[in-house]
Amino acid sequence: MLQINNLTKIFNMGTDNESILFNDISLSINDGDFITIIGSNGSGKSTLLNMISGGSSLDNGSILLDGKDISTLPEHKRTRFIGRVFQNPSSGVAPSMTVLENLAMANNKNKTFTLSLAIKKKDRAAFRNMLLHYSLGLEDKLDVKVGLLSGGQRQALSLVMTSLSNPKLLLLDEHTAALDPSMSEKVMNITSNIVKENNTTTLMVTHDLKQAINFGNRIIMLHRGKVILDISGTAKKDLTIENLLEHFKKLSDSSLLSDRTLLS
Repeated sequence: MLQINNLTKIFNMGTDNESILFNDISLSINDGDFITIIGSNGSGKSTLLNMISGGSSLDNGSILLDGKDISTLPEHKRTRFIGRVFQNPSSGVAPSMTVLENLAMANNKNKTFTLSLAIKKKDRAAFRNMLLHYSLGLEDKLDVKVGLLSGGQRQALSLVMTSLSNPKLLLLDEHTAALDPSMSEKVMNITSNIVKENNTTTLMVTHDLKQAINFGNRIIMLHRGKVILDISGTAKKDLTIENLLEHFKKLSDSSLLSDRTLLS
């Protein structure tokens, strides 16, 4: 379980430009939850993931994973049990290395190894069979440098690499936003399969309302650092874009959704 307690985040504290993003926000996330997070630009979606992963510090509150307080744990130590895929397809891979070398590196995460010793014939065959399962053509590009792949292939590879270490928590920060619709759909199907197969607790930030509705068991809407909508279970399954927007219209702030969100 991921427990966020009384989280506060203040930017430019003590200056004329001081801005409070989160003020005493709390969230409980159960094991196996697949939560989609939506909200207007600047609502705190990516900042929330940054604080969970250790990329941004807290000003108050605590973050507990499986009962352990990770609030002050350095980011590099959190990567042992937290996986993250970013919007930029090149952020989660080593472009100058081959597909095989990237997979070997991910497969040996948190271990001491050298690539010459890590890549064995059985590993090569296993990686090829695994990639064949995703139907992206990567199984025949094991010796191709990742920088030569398409953005969608790099993002799919990044997702697969992240899953190899079987993280306790998976953070997806608009990981299909830079992809064309066809590849976005493929990457989302891979995402869904990986989450289901491993029962991985997942937080996915998206601007795509269709994605937010069709994937996951719970949807959270953030606005100005506050949770203004939290729907799960049967109510989540019955949700449509139309009645989701109707929920938003009932809120008093007319600037609730950015144009990009509304047009998704």
